[in-house]
Amino acid sequence: MVPFSVLDLSNIIQGGTVAEALQRSRELARHAETLGYRRFWLAEHHNMTGIASAATSLVIAHVAAGTSTIRVGSGGIMLPNHSPLVIAEQFGTLAALFPGRIDLGLGRAPGTDQPTARALRRGAGDTSDRFPQDVIELQSYFQPAVPGQVVQAVPGAGCDVPIWLLGSSLFGAQLAATLGLPYAFASHFAPDHLEQALAIYRHHFQPSAVLAKPYAMAAIGVVAAETDAAAARLATSLQQSFVLLRRGTPGPLPPPVESMDGRWTPLEKAGVEHAFSEAVVGSPATVRRGLEAFLRRTQVNELMVTAAIHDQAARLRSFEIVAQIRNQLSSVPG
Repeated sequence: MVPFSVLDLSNIIQGGTVAEALQRSRELARHAETLGYRRFWLAEHHNMTGIASAATSLVIAHVAAGTSTIRVGSGGIMLPNHSPLVIAEQFGTLAALFPGRIDLGLGRAPGTDQPTARALRRGAGDTSDRFPQDVIELQSYFQPAVPGQVVQAVPGAGCDVPIWLLGSSLFGAQLAATLGLPYAFASHFAPDHLEQALAIYRHHFQPSAVLAKPYAMAAIGVVAAETDAAAARLATSLQQSFVLLRRGTPGPLPPPVESMDGRWTPLEKAGVEHAFSEAVVGSPATVRRGLEAFLRRTQVNELMVTAAIHDQAARLRSFEIVAQIRNQLSSVPG
């Protein structure tokens, strides 16, 4: 069976609060744990009034404390915003608190706009060019400390924290292959290059001390409900949110609407349809067909599902439907 996992952005809904968003995330993680999802990841975004997971390490601790078996991690930590030593200390602390359950997914983008990126980096400029070196430095801090080592991650040294590389382009695929690390592709919002990135990763993969053969995961949006029409209605929340983001006016996740007619221009509609072209929206039968086709086409080792749904009960039900479908797809090769 191909394992399924969850990516959550801790969406703040219109009329809701940060505290409620964080509780919604924790409730979803508990639900995912009972349904057999393998991991629950949270994403780092800044200066976005609709996302509550900017302090990603803290939210991971909040979620991990409310669960017991599911792996909890980052999808991802935007490493150019941080010192590798600080991230090693943060995730070393998480690993000490929740042993064997913490993942560290790393991204190269800032996760925000340029003025906010400059505020995060305090004059350091664009540090994304140092990403490969920063990943290697971060890996070194998780190694057992040796006598005479001047700088140690405490906690962190000797901790079992799996590092993943995330990407939405070919760069991350090549780097993950070179370093022999597991790779996750962000096809839930950037579908371009999905199959090419997976091919590059698999072809160029170099076995490492942490991974003997390629292990690829892809993230996609899935909105499942009892009927195609009900699922399509739920999906309008994300569609509205994406349009507002592209207009430069992001905000809390709007409630669903009966129709997007008049709420977007033809160009905006085309942009939404392209960004979410890998998304699967519909009834259980529709979602099963979509997921089966995606898994057969990509042959990923693991699937990460995300769903920005305004109503919490509907969101929990969507992940329940997906878990039921996962159990039916046990014969699909991964």
